[in-house]
Amino acid sequence: MNAGVTQDKGFADLVERYRAELHAHCYRMLGSVFDADDALQETLVRAWRGVDGLHDEAAARPWLYRIATNVCLTELERRQRRMLPHDFGPAAAPGTPPGEPAAESTWLEPYPDASVGLPAGRAAPEASYEQHEAVELAFVAALQNLAPNQRAVLILREVLGFSAEESASMLDTTVPSVTSALQRARSAVRDRVPKRTQQANLRALGDRSLSSLVERYVDAWERVDVDAFVALLTEDASFAMPPLRTWYTPRATIATWVRESPLSGAWRWRTVVTRANAQPALGFYALDPQTNVYQPFALNVLSVTADGLVDDVTAFIVRATDPEPAASRDYSRFPERPMNGQRLIGAFERFGLPARLD
Repeated sequence: MNAGVTQDKGFADLVERYRAELHAHCYRMLGSVFDADDALQETLVRAWRGVDGLHDEAAARPWLYRIATNVCLTELERRQRRMLPHDFGPAAAPGTPPGEPAAESTWLEPYPDASVGLPAGRAAPEASYEQHEAVELAFVAALQNLAPNQRAVLILREVLGFSAEESASMLDTTVPSVTSALQRARSAVRDRVPKRTQQANLRALGDRSLSSLVERYVDAWERVDVDAFVALLTEDASFAMPPLRTWYTPRATIATWVRESPLSGAWRWRTVVTRANAQPALGFYALDPQTNVYQPFALNVLSVTADGLVDDVTAFIVRATDPEPAASRDYSRFPERPMNGQRLIGAFERFGLPARLD
């Protein structure tokens, strides 16, 4: 790398070129936007300290990814893996109310790919996944089930397009070790993700049909119309609500639950359309009867089929849970609970969603 890049402006230009994809890399590794923020910051600090030793500009990208990957691997040594409710246990039986929450550090967090500036397409010609495919909820959730070294190898090889030799060098291991880890990781991820990515489904569906689907979804909730909502679901659809462990499937069970709880008529809803994890998403707001203002409730990330139905909803709820809930407690009246500040930032502020709707 030429000497000018060691100066402030040269380093700033280098960082700007890779910041978005490095942040996404840290998110894939850690499953948390907040942890990705910290890991990226630590990566840039280490890079700044070592930039004088970088003599070849062509080596900048693998050098930065080596630093970022090892920062994340160190972090994973002291963190439990992040999950979605589907990973916690079986679906709830029909008529089961929402159950107690799990610890904050347990849950996968939604990703604001648009505001981060994550580009579309492949990070390198050799990559197997598009960058947006590789932040979809199902894919990132599948990654969290891999051992840290397998996770790193799969991302470096399949998402970022590095060779086996480059990946081995970044991880201070051998090419045979990388090849073996990649084979195991591929098999594990293949078993956990849908055959078609959301990006493939969204392209097949088209912008106009997607807009129509989202409009009908919004209309059903804002009119509190159970039948209209259920008609938009596939037969084997699922509905999860982190931080609650409870999740529902199939469509008939979801219908029973929404009729008894969120679409019972006890609450009124409004929504704002956004995007999360490169998927359609909705900021849901619940009416506060005391102020007559709609307050943030949950960020609903939708997974859709190519023929225009919804087959999964993950609603990241931003309301508070009790530190030590009683074993018998349920959260059927969750819309009446106070706000959780960190979740509000992670699921609303980062997505540019308003703090309230009048």
